[in-house]
Amino acid sequence: MKFPVSEKIINNAVAELYINDLEKATIREVVAIAGKIEKETGLEFIRMEMGVPGLPPSAVGVEAEIEALKRGVASIYPPIDGVEELKKESSRFIKAFINLDISENGCVPTVGSMEGTFCTFILACQCKKGKDTILFIDPGFPVQKQQAHVLGLKYETFDVYNFRGDKLRDKIESYLEKGNISCIVYSNPNNPSWCCLTESELQIIGELATRYDTIVAEDLAYFAMDFRKDLSKPFQAPFQPSVGRYTDNYLLLISASKAFSYAGQRISVTAISDSLYSRRFEGLTQKYGGGTFGSIFIHRVLYAASTGVSHSAQYAMAAMFRAASDGKYNFLEEVKEYGERARRMKSIFQKYGFTVVYDNDLGEPIGDGFYFTVGYPGMTGGQLLKALISYGISAISLSTAGSAQEGLRACTSFIKDHQYEQLEERLKKFKTQTSASK
Repeated sequence: MKFPVSEKIINNAVAELYINDLEKATIREVVAIAGKIEKETGLEFIRMEMGVPGLPPSAVGVEAEIEALKRGVASIYPPIDGVEELKKESSRFIKAFINLDISENGCVPTVGSMEGTFCTFILACQCKKGKDTILFIDPGFPVQKQQAHVLGLKYETFDVYNFRGDKLRDKIESYLEKGNISCIVYSNPNNPSWCCLTESELQIIGELATRYDTIVAEDLAYFAMDFRKDLSKPFQAPFQPSVGRYTDNYLLLISASKAFSYAGQRISVTAISDSLYSRRFEGLTQKYGGGTFGSIFIHRVLYAASTGVSHSAQYAMAAMFRAASDGKYNFLEEVKEYGERARRMKSIFQKYGFTVVYDNDLGEPIGDGFYFTVGYPGMTGGQLLKALISYGISAISLSTAGSAQEGLRACTSFIKDHQYEQLEERLKKFKTQTSASK
């Protein structure tokens, strides 16, 4: 294949999808662009745009789900608040790997963490009059802002890049002191930067959440996947860091998609702290006539959104949680492959003049995991995206994740063994031709 792919082919693919600005293209739009170019040219793309697990699903979950289906659960509506087995094992898993105590009542299955955030955003902005705005600590998962947009909710956002450590306090407080922030959202480890907020930073968030009576939604989509530490031992330190140690105003979003490679069954658990679950808010009472945050989350908002999660998938997640908590299933050992992929891919990018945009955690080298970020001197994120697409490499612009930095998010999940050599060849040509054109 001759590189680069002609600009005409790329522009036609972009135009067919009615995309006005490639830099602002969504994940799914970039997937479609790469697919169109692949089809027209026969070029195999190195796909780094979409965060889909690239490993086999947990055998523990698959076997448990098959057994549940054989028992006939497919004919029965699942309890909307979760089957008893999953609620019990969720509470135990949280104790085993985060060392937090959350009652079974507050452990509620949702159709992926996206449904968890969707319901949380709705409810958080109804609790108190005037608290109608979500605060995103960015960069973050772009679709969460799309959820806010679909719901017609207001939001604020800032890039945490220049506000790590003690600087985080003043930055967050500058938003909370306005009195309109209902909910703070972030992922840890972070999508897309793979930065990990430290216990001291989470303490800052928790203390401010308590002071300003704000709910914190902690997205643990990449649960315990900071491979710089061994977080795989149940009921033993070190534990997954969490804001739950520093405030009662929190809920956790724990997904099966990445940690258990169980994305296709769309299941997650939203774990609501005991204090928040039982709390009554004036705004919710006025709107729903009574009930607590937790009961309204389940029986009003979640019920309206999906009426529950696939019955068999709930038994799969219960089995995975139980095996992990029993110490019989080291789920992190299975997903460490992502860290090795990131290490190899970053090395190749850096060899040919690229930089890692988010490159450290408070002076400590950034970990290797599901995502990493790359930039190239003199290029904006949009320019770099278009340039790499012309070499059969697809990613998404950091700007779509709320980042103020120039560069791209690269996902490690789809890289195939033979593509490391392809990546090196293409980036070598990219560097040669880019240098020659200057």
